Amino acid sequence: MIRKLFTRRFTLLGGAALLMALAAPSFANAKTLLRISTPAVPDDWHAKMWTVFKESLDKSAPGEFDVQINLNAALFKQGAEPAAMARGNLELSTVSAADIAKQVPEFSIFTAGYVVRDPAQQQKIFNGPIGAELFKTVSSKMDITPLATAYLGTRQLNLREVRNVKTPADLKGVKLRMPGSKDWLFLGESLGATATPLAFGEVYLGLKTGTIDGQDNPLPSVRAAKFYEVTKQIVLTSHLVDGLFIAISNKSFNALNPAQQQKVITAAQAAATFNNENRLKEEAQLVEFFKKQGLQVTTPDVTAFHKSVQATYLNSDYAKVWPKGLLDRINATK
Repeated sequence: MIRKLFTRRFTLLGGAALLMALAAPSFANAKTLLRISTPAVPDDWHAKMWTVFKESLDKSAPGEFDVQINLNAALFKQGAEPAAMARGNLELSTVSAADIAKQVPEFSIFTAGYVVRDPAQQQKIFNGPIGAELFKTVSSKMDITPLATAYLGTRQLNLREVRNVKTPADLKGVKLRMPGSKDWLFLGESLGATATPLAFGEVYLGLKTGTIDGQDNPLPSVRAAKFYEVTKQIVLTSHLVDGLFIAISNKSFNALNPAQQQKVITAAQAAATFNNENRLKEEAQLVEFFKKQGLQVTTPDVTAFHKSVQATYLNSDYAKVWPKGLLDRINATK
């Protein structure tokens, strides 16, 4: 009897050891989960770039990562991603300058008009010393690490009637639709226009009826919303070069070994490059599209706009939270 019990116990222990041995490889080969949450729709370059991110990691680190892409804000609603990443409930997303400025006030400089001149300068700013310093602060205060900068678009003016616009003075009296927040309205006023808050869904009718005289948006938005049907002019003011920052949770990033961290950074940069190249190409093509639709496409004295708008911001409360010398450093970035 004792011998049978001993034999049975040995068999059970041996079986458990065998199961553990068989299970060990699965634990050892467990993939690192990287969930991505984005409000972008499938056809947006900001959605497609995440596929580039996944493919890059699959190639550089085969079998190491499980990249799960969630579009249409299916995982977290837009604006909730930074907090989710800080808590460790989400690995990756994109964050806007406005999102960052809520916790890192000095970042609000990138929500002001004519701070960033063009997409090329945008990349030099954030890939250089300025970006490195600011991203370090973001990491410290928000528990997320920015990995790359994705170009969102350059905002232009779209007018109901043709005007000879060379300087901000030429927009005097123009009822320019802007999003309803005080920051956006201030930008509209700084351009020389009369900023008029109006919901995006009401802009088409407002332009058609003359409730507003114009609106501002990146050119892809003008086409998508068909504003070209009820306007006659595009003024290439290029007053706000906007971007999104591909970011990862510090908790997730710090859990990776140095080699994996570099592979994730490289994948994020490849994704941003894909987005940037395609978005710039699309914007360039849209100028010709609008001309074919019968719109006049004009370029004002951008230098005059730049000087006037920056002076307006520097004399406002907005500039009080900007670190001394930061604007000069940005302006000097070529």
